[in-house]
Amino acid sequence: MTKKPNIIYFVADQMRCDALAHMGNPASITPNLDAVLEDGVSFRNAYCQNPVCVPSRCSFLTGLYPHTTGHRTIHYLQNMGEPNFLRTMKNNGYEVIWIGRNDVVPGNYSKEDYCDAYYDGVHKEDRKAVTKTKSFNHGFKLDGDADTSVPGYYSHYIGKLSEEQAHQGGMSGSDWGCVDEALDYIERKSKEEDAKPFFLYVTLAFPHPPYGCEDPWYSSIDRTKLPPRRPSVLSLKGKPSMLTGIAEKQDLDAWGEANMNELRATYLAMVSRFDYQFGLVRDKLKECQLYDDTSIFVFSDHGDYTCDYSIAEKVQNCFDDPVVNVPLIVKPAAQFPCRPRVTNALAELVDLSETVCDMTGVKTEYVQFGKSLLDVLAGSETHKDAVFSEGGRIHGETWAMEKGHGKASLYWPRLSTQESEGPEHTKAVMIRMGNLKYIYRLYEEDELYDLEKDPQELDNRINDPAYGEAVLKMKSRMLDFMVETGDLVPDRKDIR
Repeated sequence: MTKKPNIIYFVADQMRCDALAHMGNPASITPNLDAVLEDGVSFRNAYCQNPVCVPSRCSFLTGLYPHTTGHRTIHYLQNMGEPNFLRTMKNNGYEVIWIGRNDVVPGNYSKEDYCDAYYDGVHKEDRKAVTKTKSFNHGFKLDGDADTSVPGYYSHYIGKLSEEQAHQGGMSGSDWGCVDEALDYIERKSKEEDAKPFFLYVTLAFPHPPYGCEDPWYSSIDRTKLPPRRPSVLSLKGKPSMLTGIAEKQDLDAWGEANMNELRATYLAMVSRFDYQFGLVRDKLKECQLYDDTSIFVFSDHGDYTCDYSIAEKVQNCFDDPVVNVPLIVKPAAQFPCRPRVTNALAELVDLSETVCDMTGVKTEYVQFGKSLLDVLAGSETHKDAVFSEGGRIHGETWAMEKGHGKASLYWPRLSTQESEGPEHTKAVMIRMGNLKYIYRLYEEDELYDLEKDPQELDNRINDPAYGEAVLKMKSRMLDFMVETGDLVPDRKDIR
């Protein structure tokens, strides 16, 4: 019998696909992720199923779409009876090690049901330093006497970090702790005889804002090579009210182009640091003779606007490529056929669990909606005819608003806009087929973008008769999708 492969998920938080050098970004420095193309595949057109953390993670750790189980907010996490792929792998003979971010299981739940060991990246004796970190508190301050009129206040920008600042838990210190723990585990695992196969879930906290980074990464980014950013959403027609509402409140245009470019460069520095951290893990696998026996998946839960449209961070119900087109790099174990390359095949993060099932022979105890990527890894450029992302709420769902942030909170522009009972925060569903992206909006005008002619998604063509037939086709496909994936019947019989 063929040996079961080890599995590694190495996950970024808020990393956009075009932040990778091999995706054509001239300012990006990602040599370790680029090197995976020697024996792996990078997906140019991979999409997350929701552009914020909790719904996306609840989706890719099940193979279910957010609407299937109602995970549309950051405050509704998985209940004990819900499917979870980590638990599935543990119950099927894998040693599951969970390192880093949670954002899936309620904090009052034990992780014992989901993994064999859990490490959050911050040792108990260091947690006081985390909560006292100025940058940490600045991001989550609910109200106070801060001068919010200062240009750039809502940018989430910090810039260059000292070595001491960088290793505080509230900045990148927790990520370094996670990487060290992963390296230590791989070292120990390599010395075990007749070891169980492992599933190593390493989920880091960055390049999520605040935008700050230490040297050598901060100084390594050539600011003159930054690609053009997308112009302010306030200068465009046909964009959703959620984006315009945030842009008006963040007011980054008043902060200026030079400052926005510094933010963008700092973000790429954070991505480069993530690349370095991944390289440490890859090199340790090779050093310990485990690389060929391990399938590695590198991806992000969602992306980041990074001053595109003059907006910082993310939003819950908008689907521009900066926030939903995510990196996905797969290096399969040597036993699986692979044609290394960048592929244009459409893919979704819900495909991850089914791919792992295909590699390991594990069967989930529930129906999932992903599709295995093994054929694409082997060379096929055909995978899915459509990919989807979704978010938002209906009128009256006040519990989905994330209330309570005063103007001193860096998140006030987004969260206060979400509290509106207008169309801003309401439900929307995205479908991409080929080079067309259609967004159905429940309470305001839909969107349609021709990504071949308009890759920056500046020109909403929803009212262009030339695209009428395409819109009808995409609406029909979206209806099929919603009916097929609308619910999940548990595999059990209750006592009547």
